[in-house]
Amino acid sequence: MAEETVNGAPVTDGMIQKWADEAEAGYDVDKLRKRGRPTVGDGPGAVVPVRMDEALLQALNARAEQEHVSRSEAIREAVRAWTQVA
Repeated sequence: MAEETVNGAPVTDGMIQKWADEAEAGYDVDKLRKRGRPTVGDGPGAVVPVRMDEALLQALNARAEQEHVSRSEAIREAVRAWTQVA
């Protein structure tokens, strides 16, 4: 049986006991890490596939990188500006 590891370090009986004690004591739900993508706007988001030619996609990627935002956020910002929606 393969030895279990966490971040490359072998898992020891002491580590398992510590985790079990922590779980039995209970967790503060507000401090737990949230899962999933962060919400964008009000309510759930919709995926909208868009086709772009190579030149437009390269320009989008360059501008997003220059502005330090994701490609999706750059598209959302452009659509907000075009539709004048905050």
